[in-house]
Amino acid sequence: HIHHCQPSRSNMQFMKSIFLTNYFITMGFAFLTSMRTVSSIARGQRTRATASALFSRDALAEVNEHGEFKRRDAAWRNWISSEEGAIYSPEKDRYHLFVAYACPWAHRTLIVRALKGLQDVIPVTYVHPVWQRTKPDQDEHRGWVFGNPGGESLKNTDGKGSFPPAYTNNEPNPLLETRSIRDLYEKVEDTDGKYTVPILWDKKYGTIVNNESSEIIRMFNNEFNDFAKNPELDLYPENLRDAIDSINEWVYPGINNGVYRCGFSTSQKAYDLAISELTEAFDRVNDILHKHRYIAGDQLTEADVRLFVTLLRYDEVYYVYFKTNTRSVANFPAILNYCRDIYQTPGVAETVDMEQIKAHYYCSHTELNTYSIIPRGPGFMNLLAEPHNREGM
Repeated sequence: HIHHCQPSRSNMQFMKSIFLTNYFITMGFAFLTSMRTVSSIARGQRTRATASALFSRDALAEVNEHGEFKRRDAAWRNWISSEEGAIYSPEKDRYHLFVAYACPWAHRTLIVRALKGLQDVIPVTYVHPVWQRTKPDQDEHRGWVFGNPGGESLKNTDGKGSFPPAYTNNEPNPLLETRSIRDLYEKVEDTDGKYTVPILWDKKYGTIVNNESSEIIRMFNNEFNDFAKNPELDLYPENLRDAIDSINEWVYPGINNGVYRCGFSTSQKAYDLAISELTEAFDRVNDILHKHRYIAGDQLTEADVRLFVTLLRYDEVYYVYFKTNTRSVANFPAILNYCRDIYQTPGVAETVDMEQIKAHYYCSHTELNTYSIIPRGPGFMNLLAEPHNREGM
């Protein structure tokens, strides 16, 4: 503490004391910062700067003063690479994937993992679909928790509804004793406070490598070919990269995030803007799929994976829950048959669990559905099982 009133000292002594105090504070901070940097590299911690204030939040907190949903970027952005000297090198059974069947962003990673044939290379754990209080004795945060087969039934975060302690494949964390995904983030001293899936976890260093799905699917596509059953499959081929990037640039804000912008809007103006942009993007997809079998051309790419996970959830969830009812996949034959085509691609159907998808959305956000009533829905999965007409395109 610097005392600004010290009548027993001369001005020179006073200034000297201030200088020395500031000097030692500065040097101490620099030392701690440098040690943290070294420690971060050694332990595989994050490489980008993080917010200084630690607070927990869920997606519904990412709404601005105009009622617009503004999704924050993922924070853990390290890369698995086969280049010499890389901290994270591709290895069999070194990495673990934490996902939710319900989450479309996590679903991307499950599909690419399946298409590339990496099931025996990168094991996966599926969390429970219905958000719970992650630290009920500490704060109000709600988020993903691990399954507890044989445990007691769960309720929503308002104490309503009744859900099994584990749906299909919901298991405890096989690596660490953690109840929630939040616990994983806190074990690696996360300071971002957004406890999302997917998580690509490094068992060697005991840390998160990456939690951005668009980057994880690129790593799965490119970096594990020495171990993949389908190394020849390239979902981001050189000759289509410009087309894929161009598609992603408008599909993400208009459709992938567009449905959330509609559903989480808290003002009519914000909703009207979001639904208009979503409808326009939906029609643009329809126009393309009348001419091409896939969204970026005539072969399956990552752009199809990214689009499919939203279209899959559209009629059963977003149409009702997020008020995206200007369009419906079932009413657009080109888009419906496109979804059938993707769904019937070997490996994809096994990544889909509509029961958990609906349980998550309809039961996790109590301000949108207090009693966690799950609509029966139009039976979209039955439509996906019917033959498609895309082979000849």
